[in-house]
Amino acid sequence: MIPTREEAERALCEAEAMNPGQWVDHVKNTGLAAEAIAAHCPGMDPEKAYILGILHDIGRRVGVVSMKHVIAGYEYAMEKGWDEVAKICITHSYPVQDIKKDIARIDVTEEEYQTIEKNLNQSVYDWYDKLIILCDSLTTSVGFCILEKRFVDTTRRYGMFPFTVERWNATFKIKEEFEKKMGCSIYSVLPGIEKTTFYE
Repeated sequence: MIPTREEAERALCEAEAMNPGQWVDHVKNTGLAAEAIAAHCPGMDPEKAYILGILHDIGRRVGVVSMKHVIAGYEYAMEKGWDEVAKICITHSYPVQDIKKDIARIDVTEEEYQTIEKNLNQSVYDWYDKLIILCDSLTTSVGFCILEKRFVDTTRRYGMFPFTVERWNATFKIKEEFEKKMGCSIYSVLPGIEKTTFYE
């Protein structure tokens, strides 16, 4: 189950009031990217894609956190009965489906860590999980960008890890899967990507 578009946008507004920041514009752009790509994918629902996109980081409502936003979002969505959103709150951080290959700082309790790990291990990634993983890496707070720009941005902030390139490759694989499904480049459906990529 997922909320309506209006409910999702209201939840995001409430989260922004609790913890304002660039993350809000990032998730709005993630939603728009997901909607645009889903509209070119047979069998996918652009509205659902948008809703999952704008709520994937809803756990940031609790404050400036790292891994904590994954479990906070999961718990918030489960309380609302939004099980599909709860799943996305976890899976979006793991292009490689392994909690040990997370670039985030571990700021959760052992119990919370185990909850994330259990849900991650039990998840079967569908097209929506993959789409939000992809779109999370296609957007900044100012718009859409190519994957390489986003990867450099996050690596400058979080640093390099032994599994960084593995995460990049997993995301590129998802990009290729969507382009095969769409029959065109994902970049061709994201307006203004050239400006954001090269001039922002």
